Amino acid sequence: MGRPAFARQCSGAMKNLYADIPDNLDAEQFEALLRARSVRIERIFSRGQTSPAEGWYDQAEHEWVLVLEGRGIIGFEDGREIKLQKGECLNIPAHVKHKVKWTDPDNTTIWLCVFYKD
Repeated sequence: MGRPAFARQCSGAMKNLYADIPDNLDAEQFEALLRARSVRIERIFSRGQTSPAEGWYDQAEHEWVLVLEGRGIIGFEDGREIKLQKGECLNIPAHVKHKVKWTDPDNTTIWLCVFYKD
């Protein structure tokens, strides 16, 4: 009997979430850290980037967001805006329309996002 996918993926090389931060961020960068049947974990780098003006993220899975470094603002279709800074997290239920309204243009914002299903 084999190990679960999560165990196989975590048994490899160690990863430092603060390593390999890109110097040049002309566009937001996404890095998948883990993929399994019911969960996906991504590290995202932003420096002044936002979501497109038109449209919203409307995801089939829940999204838990943690700001490891920097600052950002998440906007919601209902007009709410939530400011997040280093160490703050937010859970966004599936199909709640949202977007990134602002990220710090002078410093890299590092997001850790966990996408999961019930």
